[in-house]
Amino acid sequence: MAQTTSASLVSSNKASDSGLQIHLHPLVLLTVSDLITRHTLRQQQGPIVGALLGQHNGRDITLEHAFECQVVAGDQGAVLFHQTWFQDRLQQYKDVHKEPALDLVGWFTTTPPTGPEAQHVPIHQQIIHEYNETAVLLAFHPASVLAGGDNNGKLPLTVYESVYETQEADVDRSMEVDGQQAPLNLKFQELPCNVETGQAEMIGVDFVARGGGNAANVDSPTKSKGNGQASQAPVTDKASKEASSQQDAKALNDSSLLSPEDEELIASLTARANAIKMLHTRVQLLRSYLTSLPPSYLTAPLDSNGIETEQAATSSQTEINHPILRSIQALVNRLPLLVPSDGAAFEQESLSEKSDVTLVELLGDITRGTKNLREMGRKFGIVGDAKQQGRRGGIRSMGPVYEDSDEIFGAHSMQMGQHYE
Repeated sequence: MAQTTSASLVSSNKASDSGLQIHLHPLVLLTVSDLITRHTLRQQQGPIVGALLGQHNGRDITLEHAFECQVVAGDQGAVLFHQTWFQDRLQQYKDVHKEPALDLVGWFTTTPPTGPEAQHVPIHQQIIHEYNETAVLLAFHPASVLAGGDNNGKLPLTVYESVYETQEADVDRSMEVDGQQAPLNLKFQELPCNVETGQAEMIGVDFVARGGGNAANVDSPTKSKGNGQASQAPVTDKASKEASSQQDAKALNDSSLLSPEDEELIASLTARANAIKMLHTRVQLLRSYLTSLPPSYLTAPLDSNGIETEQAATSSQTEINHPILRSIQALVNRLPLLVPSDGAAFEQESLSEKSDVTLVELLGDITRGTKNLREMGRKFGIVGDAKQQGRRGGIRSMGPVYEDSDEIFGAHSMQMGQHYE
């Protein structure tokens, strides 16, 4: 096949004729994004390629797992999968995922937003000729993320299927021989894709989202350069002061970290903020679509017979898509369901629940106050007993202690009589 440009590799037919539906699972997105991040931070050379495992049921293809693959240089510098390594790793994944049985359904790589390029063709041909003739290509577009453009809430990825088409450009029809067929060239055609999440994947994605929200930049302690042996030099006062200052600074940095409760609160607020931001983006997308419709669609002029006349949309306006409009209308009709029909009764019930919660809090405060009073009374009794013991010890040191009041009065009378004598 002749060397082609990236623009010529994308099929001119926008709509796919195969009717394939791609169901993408979040585990694939996490795996590929982690691979791209590690590849970028480590400044590794070479392409980012891997295999996709899933199920192919009729016209539905699920992309459930992904793993990185080793590549080798083929003829004329073409990049291909390492045949032996790839077969062994693919068989290992098949042995692990037997219920439900997963098979190779495609591969992934990074491409420009314009589409696949010529260096991606050899790997795709290797897969469709040796493993799966209906394999798909999951193309990620890191350049669109780095550019910081607004993708209207869409993921920076595209799913392609391979089709064979004739090269219509630069073909002189007059020079064709009768009965001779035009050569077929490999092209990539975009497929519709939606994200499908299972219960286990939802738990995993939530855990990853919480971990990302709680991430903190903690510098690792610097390693001393040398042969790894401890220094035998005596430690001076200046060195000890510097070491103590470094320990104080490290303790201060450790104290600045968030507590688990604060981290959980930040993760919850971050998740809610992201949800509100996504909702705002989707609403703006719907508004931009509705505003781009022809103004005569809803306010079309009437003809002489009282029938609305249809006008074609201009180049700056969006073509009318009735299924999308019906979906928007159904969404608008569901909005009143979110608002209670009886506002007074709903407000009264909310006030009653709020009063119950407040009453429970007050009862808890009263219980805690009673407990504190009992604890204070117990401690007061202990202190009073200690004082009584101290007084009795002082009286014994001053003289004999008389337990009865009559004895105390009699002893006092005897002392007074001896005094007068």
